[in-house]
Amino acid sequence: MSETLTPAEAWQTLRDGNERFVAGTSIHPNQNAARRSELVSTQNPFCVIFGCSDSRLAAEIIFDLGLGDAFVVRSAGQVIDDAVLGSLEYAIDPLGVPLIVILGHDSCGAVTASVNAFSSGTMPQGFVRDLVERIMPSVITAQRNGVTTVDETVVEHVKQTGERLLETSQVIARAVEEGRTAVLGVCYHLDEGKAELVSGLGNV
Repeated sequence: MSETLTPAEAWQTLRDGNERFVAGTSIHPNQNAARRSELVSTQNPFCVIFGCSDSRLAAEIIFDLGLGDAFVVRSAGQVIDDAVLGSLEYAIDPLGVPLIVILGHDSCGAVTASVNAFSSGTMPQGFVRDLVERIMPSVITAQRNGVTTVDETVVEHVKQTGERLLETSQVIARAVEEGRTAVLGVCYHLDEGKAELVSGLGNV
């Protein structure tokens, strides 16, 4: 599908799927045996979704997708590390995916921990500390802009994550510059199931 979709068309497909999910009219596409057989030796996803690991944020469900539609990368608080960057770059080259969606959500636990650490000056223990350290630049930016709530900080973190992807990955930056890929920031609202566009880099 990615061979025929532009970044804008890929985003419209996701929007349509999310609208079906919100309305309770999901069609569960590409989830049958024929589709499974079709994908045995190849894949051609039309988007990559880099989202939080939260159990309530299952990308294929909230966008009403099926097998082979989305290349999904997840980490708590959609935190960037080398493995994430490698996975996203693989989606761009060689898979040629035309759209990267950064997917955050309300009441994010990782962002909450980071906001609490900023307020208290006390860092969590173990590897959760690593997550918080990676999210903290977004928290600091949000605080400087007068943003103090967790949900508003999630929006800032999604925006900052998109910018960091382009700053860190030459592969992604080049794909966006050439118009082959766009990077969109989306925040998911747990109560209504709606995926809201909050930022965009590239032509969509």
